[in-house]
Amino acid sequence: MFLRSCSYTFLKNVIFMMILTGNLKATKKFRALQQQVCHVLHNSPQPGPATFVAYCLYILPIFGPYCEGFSHLIVSALHRFLKTAATTGDSLEAKSLAARLFLYIIDGFIDHDERIAVKILEVFDVKLTDVEKVLSQLKVQNDCRSDCAKIFVEQYIFGLIESQSYMTAVNLLEHFSIRQSGESFLLKMMEKKQFRAAEKWAMFMGKPMLSILVQEYADRNMLKNAYVIIKKNNLLQEFPDVHHKYKESALKKLAEKACWDVAESKTNGNRQLVEYLVYLAMEAGYSEKVDELCNRYSLEGFFKAKELEASFLHRRFLNLNELVVEDIIWVDEVDGLCKATCNIEGSKVAGLDCEWKPNYVKGSKPNKVSIMQIASDKMVFIFDLIKLYKDVPDVLDKCLSRILKSPRILKLGYNFQCDVKQ
Repeated sequence: MFLRSCSYTFLKNVIFMMILTGNLKATKKFRALQQQVCHVLHNSPQPGPATFVAYCLYILPIFGPYCEGFSHLIVSALHRFLKTAATTGDSLEAKSLAARLFLYIIDGFIDHDERIAVKILEVFDVKLTDVEKVLSQLKVQNDCRSDCAKIFVEQYIFGLIESQSYMTAVNLLEHFSIRQSGESFLLKMMEKKQFRAAEKWAMFMGKPMLSILVQEYADRNMLKNAYVIIKKNNLLQEFPDVHHKYKESALKKLAEKACWDVAESKTNGNRQLVEYLVYLAMEAGYSEKVDELCNRYSLEGFFKAKELEASFLHRRFLNLNELVVEDIIWVDEVDGLCKATCNIEGSKVAGLDCEWKPNYVKGSKPNKVSIMQIASDKMVFIFDLIKLYKDVPDVLDKCLSRILKSPRILKLGYNFQCDVKQ
């Protein structure tokens, strides 16, 4: 058979078995065997290298559990051989045999793994027209229309999708340039955490599908995946917020590891990112780094460490007069809401707190947040959320989003995640 041909032609049986069963690691063993198969193909086996491999693929299922490994071996060897060979002279015959083999695999006449079926199509460059010719020859359908091969293949692909063989399905859709499946297919792969298949499908479908993929990654807080897609496909203009959010998350991870110099280099001088790094240094209590960054990048509006230290030496008690703010404003109408939002957006730091009516009935649904307090350095705004939500829900949502999502405002609060959950 095929393997015996390899061993007799180029290796003694003993050497061949040493490679096959020896102590080499699997990858090295595979490479060694692949090299021997390439030698066979370069020796011009009859009726031709590609046809020879195609015939071997027809009979390899007799090896049972070893079929997949041997099939992958000779298909990959042919792929490697075709990269260097000018022409095999038997490509048309081999392509026809490969197309026929693919149909036999689909129908279950020949037992090959679905991944091998895809490799056969790719290496032998089998197109829908080749499948159509074979269908006509086999008289699978009486009416051999131009689209019957496509329908035949699509039915097989839909079966793969139903069995959740998503990567194989995507490979076939891409190989045959079939673009019928859309957003629902992408979302299904995301739900099943088949992210590699989803990315490949989105790349094949183009920019609209890539945009959906990025948004899905962002919604799942998989910022690195989203960032890679954005960078690879030039989508920065469409997703500046996601791109910036990933940059901030990367800086935060570096800051948590105290890699401040590396984090600073990652900002590339971007002022927003540098300011965010200053906030991280403030949170970490690293006042020297705060001063260093502020001086280097001419940042204003941040307390200097020396000023804080001098102030602390002069004041060892709390002076209530210094806590007096300019005004406390009740906000329950749209004009006040817009003015408050603009004021808060001009601040570097804002304190937040929420209040709601307690519920004393065990197991009952908690009450909604009724009051939100947001304080800047000089003013305190108390938002009547119940009235604002009733009167101007869209404006309220927009204003709060601007405040809470702004990377320029450091939000402070005690156990605020509880307020957010509420």
